[in-house]
Amino acid sequence: MPKNSTFTAVALITSLFFLWGFALNLNPILIPHLKKACQLSDFQSSLIDSASYIAYFLLPIPAAQFMKKYGYKGGIILGLLLFSAGALLFYPAAAVRNYAFFLAALFVVFSGMAFLETAANPLITLIGDPKSATQRINFSQSFNGLAATVAPLMGGMFILSGKTLSETEEKGMSAAQLNNYLNKEAASVQIPFIVISIVVFLVAMMVWRTTFPVIKEESSDEVRNEQRPLSLRIAELLRNKHLMFGVLAIFFYVGGQACVSSFFIRFSEKVGDIPEKAASTIYLPLAFAGFMAGRFIGTFLMRFFSPVKLLVTYAIINIILIISAVNLDGRAAVYTLMAVWFFMSIMFPTIFSLSIRNLGAKTKLGSSLVIMGIVGGAIMPPIMGRLSDMTNIQVAYLVPGISFVAILLFGLNNLRVKKVQMVTAH
Repeated sequence: MPKNSTFTAVALITSLFFLWGFALNLNPILIPHLKKACQLSDFQSSLIDSASYIAYFLLPIPAAQFMKKYGYKGGIILGLLLFSAGALLFYPAAAVRNYAFFLAALFVVFSGMAFLETAANPLITLIGDPKSATQRINFSQSFNGLAATVAPLMGGMFILSGKTLSETEEKGMSAAQLNNYLNKEAASVQIPFIVISIVVFLVAMMVWRTTFPVIKEESSDEVRNEQRPLSLRIAELLRNKHLMFGVLAIFFYVGGQACVSSFFIRFSEKVGDIPEKAASTIYLPLAFAGFMAGRFIGTFLMRFFSPVKLLVTYAIINIILIISAVNLDGRAAVYTLMAVWFFMSIMFPTIFSLSIRNLGAKTKLGSSLVIMGIVGGAIMPPIMGRLSDMTNIQVAYLVPGISFVAILLFGLNNLRVKKVQMVTAH
């Protein structure tokens, strides 16, 4: 494959890391925004995460099967088209201000992202010189981290109005005035998501026109293993206690991460008295920047300390930080919560890598099962939302605290592991 074509392919795949990182990290903006526009409870608004993350449970294995037949390029194009179509659906969803319509649009977006993640993570390591595979994946992942910082900033600027009605203000409005306010709030997502849809569609066209190399990555053992019935291979893996503990740890990690991120703006408003605009354009981007910095610093520390010991240490620190955020008052609680992002930074790749150790020819299918554990992001935020409705948002942050306890137990169970081959981070 010519060097220019290889460079173009790598650049396009790298752009995918940014695109799905951007979409995923708009959820902390959409949750408070649609809560206002559609007049939702905390529990109802948390279903935004459910509609998003459930796709990661349903799609990884079908995506892998699709790409086995049509190749990585076919999977990427289908993923981008689904992503673009889902973003476009935000326009009619806002026009009718129907929450179920918004959830359906998000499910389509994240169905596309499930295809993209299934394809892009391995593909970026397979295109180009094998000696620089690790450098390429780390470079691409840096764009995912960049998107995590940019998304809440852009979403806060172009989607959030900064105006939340008090009960007194709402009661003082006529039905027509209130309806006009709510329609205006809902409409603010239309232009941003049309822009996202167009950009993603253009990337799909560029991928379609780019020549990708024919990649043969399966060993003879993998080929023989994949000739066996899928149900039998899955049943064998489900009996692997170490792998299942890893799936459970990913479930709790992603669920905890979604909880911490998705309700941060509401926490900042209610506990720290920080306006939503400031929370979304200053505090949340700073927290995500801490997450990105944590990835770099954590990777550096792993040269000197066992990744498992770092995982255990970071889990203990986050348990302490969550307990502190639940008990502190004012902005001190917000600052404490922001520190949680830094110590979440290494958790996904470390848990993932530990989970698929020693699977041999079963690694690919095992990886798909671990990815399915991301469904924790669909289940835990509604639990947190319900607890918030019953008590308050500060007490509800005990839910992600439970996640870090589960991660601590997983880390302690793996303390004997001296060396971990790190994989891509979510």
